[in-house]
Parts: sequence; C-alpha cells; structure tokens
Amino acid sequence: MGEGGIGIVRISGQYATDIASKIVRLRTNGTLRTLPTHTLHLADILSIPHAGPAGYSHPLVTQEHIIDEGLVVYMKGPRSFTAEDVVEFHCHGNATVLRRVCESCIAAGARLAQPGEFTKRAFLNGRLDLSQAEAVLDTIKAKSEFALTIAQQQLRGNLGCYVQELRTTLLSLQARIEAGIDFSDEDISFVTRGELRTSLQHIADQIQKVLDTARTGRALREGVRVVLAGPPNAGKSSLLNSLIHDNRAIVTDVPGTTRDLIEETVIWKGLPITLVDTAGLRDTVDVVEQEGIKRSREAQAQGDLILHLVDAAEVQKAGASDFPFPLLEPKHLVVLNKIDVLTPLTMRSLCEDVQQRLGQPILPISTKSGDGLEELKIAVTARFFTPSFESNVGVVITNVRHRVALEQAITAIQLTLYSIEGEAQAELLSVDLHDAADALAEIIGSITSDDVLERIFSEFCIGK
Repeated sequence: MGEGGIGIVRISGQYATDIASKIVRLRTNGTLRTLPTHTLHLADILSIPHAGPAGYSHPLVTQEHIIDEGLVVYMKGPRSFTAEDVVEFHCHGNATVLRRVCESCIAAGARLAQPGEFTKRAFLNGRLDLSQAEAVLDTIKAKSEFALTIAQQQLRGNLGCYVQELRTTLLSLQARIEAGIDFSDEDISFVTRGELRTSLQHIADQIQKVLDTARTGRALREGVRVVLAGPPNAGKSSLLNSLIHDNRAIVTDVPGTTRDLIEETVIWKGLPITLVDTAGLRDTVDVVEQEGIKRSREAQAQGDLILHLVDAAEVQKAGASDFPFPLLEPKHLVVLNKIDVLTPLTMRSLCEDVQQRLGQPILPISTKSGDGLEELKIAVTARFFTPSFESNVGVVITNVRHRVALEQAITAIQLTLYSIEGEAQAELLSVDLHDAADALAEIIGSITSDDVLERIFSEFCIGK
C-alpha cells in the first residue's frame, strides 16, 4: 500500500452491496441499495464488531468503530469496470486506514483480490478483450508519453478491432471454401483459387505491416539499454554527463576511474533509454578494476546497443589500420570521440579511413564542444524506430505474445498460399486457414488457455 491524499478500496461481485452495507453508515441514513448508482456519498466506514445479516444497520455504532470518514460509490453492473456490481470506498490514503478497511471488508464476507483479478473479471465478463486487458498494465507501466499513447490506443480497442477484422475475413474465406466442399458434387465454386490467393496475400501484407512495428513497440514498452564501452580515457563518463546534462559520473585524466556501472535514464523521441557507463576495457592487476571490467562485459552482453568509444587522437597516432578495434557485432556503433583536437580536414580523412576498415558508418563527436551529440541521439533512436513506424502508430505491437501469435498466423497463411500453388485439396486449405484464424483469436482472447490467462494477469498488481 502506498501513501497519498486518497486511497481506494474496491469490492466487486454478486454480494458487493451486501458486504459494503455491513461496514458503511451513510450520513443521509439511507442504504446502499436505495442509492442512485455512480454517485458519491459521504459516509463513515466502520470496523465490524461481529458479522451481521445483509442490510445490517449498525444500531450500536460508537466512535471507536469508525475507521475513517470517506466517500462511497455504488456502480451497478454491467456499468462498471468489471461488469459486476462494484462498491468503492474513497478513504484517506493512509496505509493503516486502508489495511483496516480491507480487514473490515474481509470480516464482512469479502476476500482479497488476486493480482489483476479486477481486470481479469472485466475480460471474462466481456467488457474488454484480452489485448485491451493487457493494455491496462501497459498504461500503468508506460515509461514515456509515446508509450502511453500506444497503450491508450490499445485500451480503446485499436489492436483488437484490427485483428478481429482480419480474423473475420479469414473465417469468411474458410466458410466459402467449406461450402464448396459441401457442394462439390454439384460443381459449384464459392471462391476461386485466384480470389483466395489475392485475399490471403492482402491479409498477409496487413499482418506483416503490423509485425514490422514489433521491435519499436517492444522498445517503447520496455525501454532499451545503451552501453557506453571502450578503452580507459575514451570519454565514456564525459559522454554520459553530456547526454544527461549532469555531472553524474566522475571524470579525471586518470585511466580506470570508473569501477562500477553507472546508469541513468533519458527519453529521446519518446523512447526510454537507460545509458550505462562502464569500466574501461584493458589488462590490469587491480582486483577492483578487474571486477569492474567483468561487469562491463556482462553489461555489454545484456545491452540492446553498444556505443564503443575510442579516442580520435589515439586512433590517428596508431593509424586506422593498426588501431585495436574490438570484434564488432551488429549492435555495436563506433563513436570517434575528442575530435576537437583534430583539424576538420584530418578528422574527415580519419573518419573515412576508419569506416573503410570497419565496413560500417562511425560517429565523430566531441563531449567537450558538444559537436556530434545531436547526431548521436538520432543514430541511437534510428536503431529502434523502423522507417514505417510513424504511419503505423494506430496499431503497434508492444507485446511478445501478440508478435508470436501474428507470426503463427502469417505462417499458416503462407502454407495456404503454397497449397494453392500446389493445387492441394480444398480440405487442406481449410485446415491452414483455421489455424491462422485461431492464432489471431489468441490475441483478443476468443481462444485462450487458463495457463495464458494466469501468466498475463500475474504481472498485474493487487487491486487492478
């Protein structure tokens, strides 16, 4: 339980009003059942001396029985979040008050909710589809305005409607195929193979369009880790300080100053980015520095992007062909720092030589003058924003479960297309289309297992 101006205790279910009536004394001396729904009323919230029948009216209430003065609202189902009868107590947000109100509810016949149970009931009662239920958690955990916008769009049903339209089209095609099977003796065709091929290719293209947003969507939902790596004195700590506009990391001329990981979070273009400053990589007998280097390598292994910094003057001195660059992976981005010590002509020539050797673009920057830092931010965000992302912001995949289901659907559609080309029997086409429709159904929860529901809602907090 947190602490704040207001704390809310919610009861949902068939006996919500019966239970709430035992612990509420309305200042109007009325009863919950006679209140108009969806209106707030001043009330005393009471502890329970003993259990009473439904409609128990507290004739012997004393001051010591009053837990708090608050507001009570009754929301008659299905016009509530769970689509069940709901009663909420709006109390003062003190942990002791909220604990006592919960204990009072339990004494009156309620039980504590499981994690995510209110949202789970909303799904089971048909108020939300499964993608909308997951969007509730995404809304709570959104780390940027962009991520919040996407979560809100999914909560309003953008993804669910999009998927349902595709599924309806697949089911329609499957029905036409099966109708042709039923009337095969009469040589009636309800859909030609050419029409089927065109429709399925269009659906596959629509699914792929959404799948193309998955990498960016995941990054927006979970954030990304960008690791600053490289040899000692390459300027990693200076870069961290420049990017967050604060002297977070110690900067000196002494190599090996950074011994532990330093993390700071920034938001660029709506993307939550955790910048990780690490110990410089080199051979050393210092036990503490060795541990720092070990942690640096672990951070690189777990990072989504590695900015490998090198000192421009050191590269020039050794020569681009002889400088000991690391074995680069696709997630590496080489940053040539301290270019302010070079003339513009020398810097351009050095960049060309390094790029030719590495076979990939590099970023020249100066943490001292600030040159190249904006270009660095653009290059980092470009790694996670696909070119088509901006046009797809209405339907974005942020969830691994959704991505897997879409991949299964598109695989089943592709199998159908192969079967069409191979002149396979209509029965085989129907089976593959059925698999594709079922995969889409898993996203919105039309078809799902208890294990999947348990895994989804276990991530929620209690009370939501």
